[in-house]
Amino acid sequence: MNHDFDGMSALVTAASRGIGRAIAAEFLRKGAAVTITARDKTALRAAAASLSAETGAARDRILAVPGDAGDSDARREAVERTVEEFGSLDVLVNNAGVNSLFGPLVDADLDQVRETFDVNVTAALGYTQLAWHAWMSEHGGAVVNISSTAALRATGDIGVYGASKLALCRLTEELAYQLGPKVRVNAVAPAVVKTVFAEPLYAGREAEVIERYPLRRLGIPSDVAQLVAFLASDDAGWITGETVRIDGGQLVHSVIA
Repeated sequence: MNHDFDGMSALVTAASRGIGRAIAAEFLRKGAAVTITARDKTALRAAAASLSAETGAARDRILAVPGDAGDSDARREAVERTVEEFGSLDVLVNNAGVNSLFGPLVDADLDQVRETFDVNVTAALGYTQLAWHAWMSEHGGAVVNISSTAALRATGDIGVYGASKLALCRLTEELAYQLGPKVRVNAVAPAVVKTVFAEPLYAGREAEVIERYPLRRLGIPSDVAQLVAFLASDDAGWITGETVRIDGGQLVHSVIA
């Protein structure tokens, strides 16, 4: 077991399932204490118990703080309790996201547009502000934002989500500039990963979807988790302001002959 994060702590948002849960598991395996957040209290408690069993991490290395990423009080509680419980906040992973709008932008409900940007962009900045003031400004740290390949190409049906995730990439660059050298800030941009969140994008037609991927498979949560852990580690000590694509070759599937 690689203990890159012994004695350190991480806060992972939206971590009761899918990519967030896999990221939490990866940090636990690497020695960190981890705070996980999610809106569903029952699912969050179940995730904390299963993460302990799966990784062998002592239960006191996992702190479950229920709350909505879009709620400023919930964000503050998660950050403050992390520092109180573990004595630090070394890594922040902004994984929370919503994708409730499908279809043409000209027909998009603007209240839902605002909600999408509030959770996918504003909440990430809010968490980063709190982490900076509570710990990282003095002690340093790393922030990793979970974006999407939808930020990098037109999607047709999920344009609001893609626009919000592109804004998150731009936010990543600006924060990297402003928070260096104390804090490194990077993003990862996954293509379709097999989670409940992404299921509408491949359910019932996975064989068709993977034809767009040179590696001929969709992602799994651990693919993303391992990249996130690398970017947060000292092995990535000269990387900041980057959005790293992890997509099985999705965006190179069309070649010019």
